[in-house]
Amino acid sequence: MVIKYYDRLLDEKLPLYLETFGSVLIEGPKWCGKTTTASKHAKSILKMQDPGQVKNNLLIADTAPQLLLEGEKPRLIDEWQAAPVLWDSVRVAVDESGEAGQFILTGSATPNTESTMHTGTGRIARFLMRPMSLFESLDSTGSVSLKRLFEGEDVEGSRSNLAIRDIAFITCRGGWPQSIGKKEASALLIADQYVTSVYKQDIHKVDGSKKDPLRVQQFLKSYARNVQTLAKNDTILEDMMPNDLGITAPTMYAYHNALRRLFIIEETPAWAPNIRSQTAIRTSCKRGFVDPSIAAAVLGQTPDSLLKDFELFGFLFEALCVRDLRIYAEQMDGQVFHYRDDYGLECDAVIQLKNGDFALVEVKLGGKAEEVAAVDLNKLESLLISKGFAPPRFKMILTGGEYAYARKDGVLVVPLGCLKH
Repeated sequence: MVIKYYDRLLDEKLPLYLETFGSVLIEGPKWCGKTTTASKHAKSILKMQDPGQVKNNLLIADTAPQLLLEGEKPRLIDEWQAAPVLWDSVRVAVDESGEAGQFILTGSATPNTESTMHTGTGRIARFLMRPMSLFESLDSTGSVSLKRLFEGEDVEGSRSNLAIRDIAFITCRGGWPQSIGKKEASALLIADQYVTSVYKQDIHKVDGSKKDPLRVQQFLKSYARNVQTLAKNDTILEDMMPNDLGITAPTMYAYHNALRRLFIIEETPAWAPNIRSQTAIRTSCKRGFVDPSIAAAVLGQTPDSLLKDFELFGFLFEALCVRDLRIYAEQMDGQVFHYRDDYGLECDAVIQLKNGDFALVEVKLGGKAEEVAAVDLNKLESLLISKGFAPPRFKMILTGGEYAYARKDGVLVVPLGCLKH
């Protein structure tokens, strides 16, 4: 059976990077499609963790790593971190030949030796690949382009095909390529098995230290209960205490760091424009996973249970929106931040481009909350202008609704099921 390949946004950028740099590194969580996409652009492939070759590959890496680099170029070296020495071997090979497009490296974890490795600056370009956005999984119509919003295009006439139950399912399913197009039970099982493999297997491999799977699972649950919030470490630790009196702060930090290195945890940094005193702006990162399905699976949620708990659904929907905004913004070399200050003013997502242009985004599933979101967006815009900032290119409420439109106050209302890069 031929497995359908869904085009990824990375497919659009990778050719230019291969024409420019000697090597390209694609990092991201396992199962997000790195190997499949990289294979489309490679002419030879080395799979470091191929069960039939792994011992031999590691032996060669220890003795003559340059032999593993032989093959038609671009050569894909999949899961290169299994033998970290390959990083410097690739760098040297690129230096010696001076040619672009020689290697594509993929990795599902950052190696322990990263701090002692040469950065590869100028030779090895980096990409972070996440699970699929709704546009990549064909769940979004793509009738509203983030890029064109920055250029001033309107949104009238755009319509999402997603009902609220669809959004609940997509949130629990996530963007894992294996789950796209599968029946609901199978798709949800994939997300559940992903989480299980993380705390039972993967987290031990990232730094070689054995960890208690049940304790890691408990950390994931406590962390998931605080997703898309500014919860402090002490809050997460206290949440774990009733089920694990022996848990300590250093152990919790070790779990957090390991999950970050596995690209499971991805937090949203704070946007800190010079508009208030330094003490007034919250600089903490917003808690989050690389995909909302991780939190849903950890908490045992299903589409139907989310529809009975709209408070939790709201947090997970925000996580879904932030995931997609990150993917779309990075196509424009942009970043996603959050804003919150001690005066109660906040913004779920601030998209900032390299040229300084930015947009303000609030996330609401729908209903009367949109009115509050619009007021907050306009307040933040007024504050920025009063401090000498240029106004945002646009203000948007990203929703789980059906229709896109512009409000009289200038705020755009856009369903997530319409959005693309």
